[in-house]
Amino acid sequence: MELTSLLDVMFLVLVFFIYAVFDMAVHRGIKVELPSGAGNHEKGARIVVTILADDSMQLDGVSATRREIVRRIEALNAGANGAEGSAKPSILVSGDKAASLESALGLLSDLKRAGVESVSFQVAGNGAPDAGNSVK
Repeated sequence: MELTSLLDVMFLVLVFFIYAVFDMAVHRGIKVELPSGAGNHEKGARIVVTILADDSMQLDGVSATRREIVRRIEALNAGANGAEGSAKPSILVSGDKAASLESALGLLSDLKRAGVESVSFQVAGNGAPDAGNSVK
């Protein structure tokens, strides 16, 4: 019995399922309409703070108040300072363009008082709503 054609079909089915899994893994975030802007892609470990259109906030996909977010980030930064050789994770703010500026500025000022040195904002690239660049 000739198995070459059967192996070709099985390989194509395997490739199809691999692409389907990658497609499902990419779209697990919260849908927000990012403001447009130019920036660089962030690399490495990061903490994502999402500001939704109704000004509610989430830390890595979990709903939290601004005070809770600042406390958790402060604790993570303190842990990174205490552990030798570990770098501080970067803070990425992903805000819906319908969210108020007051929410973002209040979060920034609280993070600054907590000792966070650098915060990046996620923006949509030039004309592409989901490009995912960030601006420091």
